[in-house]
Amino acid sequence: MSHLAKNYNRKKIAFKHGKGSFLYSTDNKKYLDFVQGIAVNSLGHAHPRLVKAIKDQSKKLWHVSNAFQIPEGEKLAKNLCKKTFADYVMFQNSGAEATEAAIKVARRYFYSIGKINKNRILCIKNSFHGRTLAAIYASGSKKMTEGFGPKVPGFDHIQFRDSKPRFLNIRSKIKKTTAAIMVETILGEGGIKPIPDKCLRYLRKICNEKKILLILDEVQCGIGRSGEFFAFEQSKVKPDIVPIAKGIGGGFPIGAVLMNKKVASGMTAGTHGSTFGGNPLAMAVGNTVMDIVSNKKFLNNVKKSSRYFLSNLNKIKNQYPKIIKEIRGRGLLIGIKVFKDQIIFIKKLMDNKLLTIRAAENVIRILPPLNVKKNEIDKALKIISKVCSELK
Repeated sequence: MSHLAKNYNRKKIAFKHGKGSFLYSTDNKKYLDFVQGIAVNSLGHAHPRLVKAIKDQSKKLWHVSNAFQIPEGEKLAKNLCKKTFADYVMFQNSGAEATEAAIKVARRYFYSIGKINKNRILCIKNSFHGRTLAAIYASGSKKMTEGFGPKVPGFDHIQFRDSKPRFLNIRSKIKKTTAAIMVETILGEGGIKPIPDKCLRYLRKICNEKKILLILDEVQCGIGRSGEFFAFEQSKVKPDIVPIAKGIGGGFPIGAVLMNKKVASGMTAGTHGSTFGGNPLAMAVGNTVMDIVSNKKFLNNVKKSSRYFLSNLNKIKNQYPKIIKEIRGRGLLIGIKVFKDQIIFIKKLMDNKLLTIRAAENVIRILPPLNVKKNEIDKALKIISKVCSELK
């Protein structure tokens, strides 16, 4: 009998170790892991430089209170700001913590300038920003909020549509009490749906006109996953606040909120804290991931792998038009929208030793490590094609 709570529908499989793109089960089977902890293991399993970073730092210092200076955190914050739009960083431990903190930063900014009633956040209906109380109500998903009342106030919602206009009646949704618009640059759980660059620029324009803030949630799509360091960079948009997590830790729990100088001015001593956020062990790992992933050559290789993968997936789609409806995504955040039940497809992929995971709209989510090899992509393509032929 398992004494773990039943809040996960766990598959009957366990793993004893991993290396790169592969996981090895307790019954000695080898799986190609294109879940990677849901876009967490950005460099695959047990990357030697991350192993070394953890080993070296663990011999020196694991944890110290944020009441003191943490040089490893100063270094990572400096590098993140140097690489991005940000002027300041607040470290957390997860994506949900980061999005919650981003909401606090937005509200606190308007409070600090005397606009205490400007506190509502406008989000996309059925988006995903984590599973803490405020985050689930930010999503606007009935499924996620059911049974967790009373409702957390302060959130309004817009629809993101597949057809134009993408954001219907968005201006009418912005009130005098609206503080910020918060969206995922690429909707992950929502079905692998990139928000077009033109739409991101439109959101920035509206935020400027209405004098409100733009929060771009890059927890899943950031840190090289899109082929750019941040997915929004392609649009040339500069957000005010960006929560990140997942890939920046390469498998180690790290979250962060990046912000510009203006909004950071409201976050004075005592306004927010995190016991474990920014601990030396996490920061040592984050610095190593940052050194690798922020490299231009590395990011160009992500784009190259993406082009190859997407091109060949579309060839499979054309070969099996009654099985695959659409190939979606950017970089190595990829979705396969299928006609048949996604659960059947995912199980057949797993039976053939390829691990994937579901997303909304009957989409199969594919999240290889960013340093995936061409022969590993070829292996995945072969399995996907085989499953399509079995289901036709």
